[in-house]
Amino acid sequence: MASTSTAPVLTARALGRATLARQLLLTRAELSAKDAVSHLVGLQAQNTKPPYYALAARLEGFGPEELSALMEAREVARIVTMRSTLHTHTADDVLTLRPLVQAARDRELTIFRKGLDGVDLDRLAALARELVEERPRTPKEIREALLVDWPHADPLALTVAARCLLPLVQVTPRGLWRRSGQVCLTTAEAWFGRAAEPAPAPDATVLRYLAAFGPASVKDMQTWSGLTRLRDAFERLRPQLLTFRDEHGVELFDLPDAPRPDEDTPAPPRFLPEFDNLLLSHADRTRLMPAGASERRWKGNQAHRVFLYDGLLAGLWTLEETKDRTTMTVQPFGRTSRSERAELTGEAERLLAVMAQEGLPYEIRFGAVEV
Repeated sequence: MASTSTAPVLTARALGRATLARQLLLTRAELSAKDAVSHLVGLQAQNTKPPYYALAARLEGFGPEELSALMEAREVARIVTMRSTLHTHTADDVLTLRPLVQAARDRELTIFRKGLDGVDLDRLAALARELVEERPRTPKEIREALLVDWPHADPLALTVAARCLLPLVQVTPRGLWRRSGQVCLTTAEAWFGRAAEPAPAPDATVLRYLAAFGPASVKDMQTWSGLTRLRDAFERLRPQLLTFRDEHGVELFDLPDAPRPDEDTPAPPRFLPEFDNLLLSHADRTRLMPAGASERRWKGNQAHRVFLYDGLLAGLWTLEETKDRTTMTVQPFGRTSRSERAELTGEAERLLAVMAQEGLPYEIRFGAVEV
């Protein structure tokens, strides 16, 4: 086993190619949507459409109805997990990952402690569970019911407390493809008809994280998960892992049989949704982001949709859907050649052929990034 000082160095470009391979973004994978959601350890889902676009960029033959049907069949669901954000997970992962990240939810709860002064949290959890398991409730309904017992508490803090203390899933039709529905919540146990697993040791999730996002450092996984103190888990696993260094000397861990393509492996263009986990799951994101690119994908606290070119974040894209047509505008960060535009147009056409509203024409335009 190599020491940190003698471990092989992986360049940022090599790390990028490895991560793109794990993320199914070098070549579209012939996987089912359910298997892909499991392999990727969930899809970021603050908004309802991003999981569909995330899979369209990664899977051969994917149609959005496939993921929508999984949601209706209660094989996947939307729930707050990593980084206190909504993710679409398989039922198995909802019932195991949510207990794993409970410590992070407990820390989140302390932020609202002033608004919860005098609130019995055990009683709050019991009342909220009874309420949402009787029938799915909106956050407003949960808040108003809890205010009856604690009228002087901060209303938002009561809602956050219920979300932190209980594994609350968003029930359908919320999140279904091209259908609408307000946020209604029930417990994962009620939705899936089985009990959650006890909080597991993080070791198995470390291995899954590396399979989907590696090679990676301890700090990278802590950034992805929102958990702290993961060093012990990596040390337990060290005998079965390979170690590398990045160009700054940071120790990286990886699975022995995971793909690590040559850094010059072609990386085709890919259009990704806002908040895609590819760009949120490492402490050091230079493997995928040129200097200055990260800030350009945000406006306030809202992320833009982005695209990759040659394995790097290279621009933004927008989608306007009317009753007559779908218009996709591609906004590169810099100048593009005719051949580069042809590649981007080809990938955009492939995406729209799957995701645009059936029966309506679509067009692809190029524009400048608004500063």
